[in-house]
Amino acid sequence: MGSEWGSLTDVPGIKVGQVERIGDGWLSGVTVVLPPPGTIGGVDVRGGGPGTHETDALSPTTLVPTVDAVVLTGGSAYGLAAAGGTQRWCEEQGRGFPVPGGVVPIVPAAAIFDLGRGGDFAARPGDAMGYAAAAAAGGSGDGAAVGRGNVGAGTGAAIGAGAFKGGVGTASLRLSGPNSSVVVAALAVVNAAGLPWAGPGPAAGRTAAPRDMFGGAGEGLNTTLAVVAVNAVLTPAEATRTATAAHAGMARALNPVHTLADGDTIFVLATGAMALDASAHGPVAAMIELQSAAAEVLRLAIADGVASATAVDTPSGRLEPFAPQGTFEP
Repeated sequence: MGSEWGSLTDVPGIKVGQVERIGDGWLSGVTVVLPPPGTIGGVDVRGGGPGTHETDALSPTTLVPTVDAVVLTGGSAYGLAAAGGTQRWCEEQGRGFPVPGGVVPIVPAAAIFDLGRGGDFAARPGDAMGYAAAAAAGGSGDGAAVGRGNVGAGTGAAIGAGAFKGGVGTASLRLSGPNSSVVVAALAVVNAAGLPWAGPGPAAGRTAAPRDMFGGAGEGLNTTLAVVAVNAVLTPAEATRTATAAHAGMARALNPVHTLADGDTIFVLATGAMALDASAHGPVAAMIELQSAAAEVLRLAIADGVASATAVDTPSGRLEPFAPQGTFEP
């Protein structure tokens, strides 16, 4: 994997900022995705143990359809405080829904469970780290490289119920034919209960997860988070449906997925730079192609996050990168 697979910032106007702390009890961080003003948002939460903030604001039935930033953070529910720092930065920039006297930034967030992996249960992201990640995103250039592996919200990530190191991954694709200018990209924070599928089918070693995978201390310490971005025009309902469709990519990448012990959440951001061209096969076919690409690019981003993770020593032992038995094909 790597940079040749593209990144979330291949969608024009999308910026990413990441901060982390390692050592002195810390192994955690924050990833902030900053879209251009007017970006439409959607979300779909499938995991049974989510830690989220302001996801209800992204419902197609609510007042404000746009998103000012998305925060992905470590620290479980405690780490959601990082959203306040990002909101504060957005307010300083005048980004938000106009109200009498100022603006209210719309900043949905989701968290992974990495509490205590650095040794100190209280060492988790908060307001200051959320502000710093937003400032890093705001200060980055268009199309800037996105860090992978043990960075941002992926710093303390693990997979296989805490057995192997997880991390941040990203990828991008283009649609075909008349929509070849449409970019669909994803960024994933892989902290899954499950493990990557080994190969494309049973003959290559695809098997069910071991029955005892979740019987130890790793139970409950999971979640895969993702942001899928497109430069197409989508309504809030279409963005939400695209988030739903993208979960198929998560299921192709990890086994098991969407468990009671995961908080699996996908955000979708549509910058609205160009309308989908439906002249070839109609609007339904164009939307199906986009949503199929959303699932595939998320599968690639998750594989990239697993492949980019590097070993880390924790107080409870060493987390090594995942070394699949058989064939692991991104």
